[in-house]
Amino acid sequence: MMIEKSSGWKEEFARRLNEGGPWDDWTLYKMAYDVVKDQLITDFSGLQAPKFLTNIQFLDHQIDAARTVIEKMNGKAILADEVGLGKTIEAGLILKEYILRGLVKKALILVPASLLTQWVDELNGKFSIPAIGCRKKNVPFEQYDFVVMSMDMAKRSLYREKIYEQDYDMIIIDEAHKLKNNKTQTYQFVQGLKKKFCLLLTATPIQNNIFEIFYLVSLLKPGHLGNIESFQAYFRKGKNGLQEDEYLKELVNQVMIRNRRQDTGIEWVGRHVETIPIQLTEEEQEVYGMIEHLKERINLYSNSFVMTTLLKEMCSSKEAAYLTLIKLKEKVQSREEREYIDEIIEKMSQLDVNSKAEKTYEIIQKAKEKVIIFTEYRATQLYLQWYLYQKGIKSVLFNGKFSKNKRDWMRKLFQDYADVLIATESGGEGINLQFCHHVINFDLPWNPMKIEQRIGRVHRFGQQSDVYIYNLAIQNTIEDRIIDLLTNKIDVFEKIVGDLDDILTNKVEERIYNSPNFVSNFHFEDYGLEDQLGFT
Repeated sequence: MMIEKSSGWKEEFARRLNEGGPWDDWTLYKMAYDVVKDQLITDFSGLQAPKFLTNIQFLDHQIDAARTVIEKMNGKAILADEVGLGKTIEAGLILKEYILRGLVKKALILVPASLLTQWVDELNGKFSIPAIGCRKKNVPFEQYDFVVMSMDMAKRSLYREKIYEQDYDMIIIDEAHKLKNNKTQTYQFVQGLKKKFCLLLTATPIQNNIFEIFYLVSLLKPGHLGNIESFQAYFRKGKNGLQEDEYLKELVNQVMIRNRRQDTGIEWVGRHVETIPIQLTEEEQEVYGMIEHLKERINLYSNSFVMTTLLKEMCSSKEAAYLTLIKLKEKVQSREEREYIDEIIEKMSQLDVNSKAEKTYEIIQKAKEKVIIFTEYRATQLYLQWYLYQKGIKSVLFNGKFSKNKRDWMRKLFQDYADVLIATESGGEGINLQFCHHVINFDLPWNPMKIEQRIGRVHRFGQQSDVYIYNLAIQNTIEDRIIDLLTNKIDVFEKIVGDLDDILTNKVEERIYNSPNFVSNFHFEDYGLEDQLGFT
């Protein structure tokens, strides 16, 4: 099919020349004038986008956040609202506003792979932004103006150089707390991006220590907090203390917006948090003690983290610890070392009780509703499914090894069929479960923000019932120390970022761990682990 340019305009133009016009039409001119006038934005204050997005009911704090980013932060900001308050909506609104103003014509949105489809659907469906999701190799993403891509894909050499060649007006990064380490390839990739406007989305801008907020802010405004040497000298005091924390908080708030549930004017359901102490049986305590003595009986090749891992795993399940012991046995040199490991495994095989699992079953029975269990180990995940099956409780698994389709199917099974969902850490991101009201933290992570992410799966906008959180912690084990460490990290977070909702216990309750009988025998400094665990 041939496509030819029309030449009809030539005859019309010649006719008007010969007849002296007409050369204008006042009605058409007035219509064109009114259209252009309506599109002009003569004042940079206020937002234009909401009146074009009538299909979205924006909340007041979302409008305020977008206005602040545009009017006061020049389009470079950390959006750090608590989980479930709509950071994605805020980012979409800011992007749409800049598009309407003609300031953004090309944008790159970097997200976890599990959230890619969600982002594309929201940008297209809610904001009428023609974003495409780049999931496969050889997609000519450079030909599109609005691209959503997983961070893991974007940083690969195949894509990285092409991305650096593009002139993106705005970069949006979801789950930006994953950029906390400036030595990683991901951080260095983001640092190299051209960023006229940049939004970093994270509910947890500090997870372990204050240096994480330094590196996030430095991505937006290099030098805003000085260089790392001056920052460290000025703001750090001792192992866990801060000096001039109010001044640091003021500096951070110049580039960060954080809305809390209680500040939104919305009536939220309650959050009830209980930290439940668990006592091991004599047999379990014996095996735990034998693992503690590993550092004296075998050479751990200076890998102190193996020791900590084993103790944590034993607090979870013998199945989790068994796998690590087998790997350790393959590495040790002497017959005596292997025999000691075999002795531990033999004692472990004789255990017929898991005190944590029994407490979990007790909680499920009392709840009489759907329950989410979070564990850090897939071996424990499988054990719990087997254990609950013996008790007549239907459960489904959820972990990072599942494809997106399988994750969606597990969620559906949990909603319609199963009583319990047993999730590893991957269940703490990108899945909304407002139909569930009970969360059991079977294993406590080192990072308090991971607990907040877990709780945020149920305690979010749209939840209709109070939520109940149960943190299980075994007394006289490494989990005592984890509680102390989590408390320290929460204190640092609240000094710099702001108050947190309850994570470990309700603040009105007296901490059970203040009991003089609740003292840990485990010292991180004995293993050189303080830096690795963010304790300094």
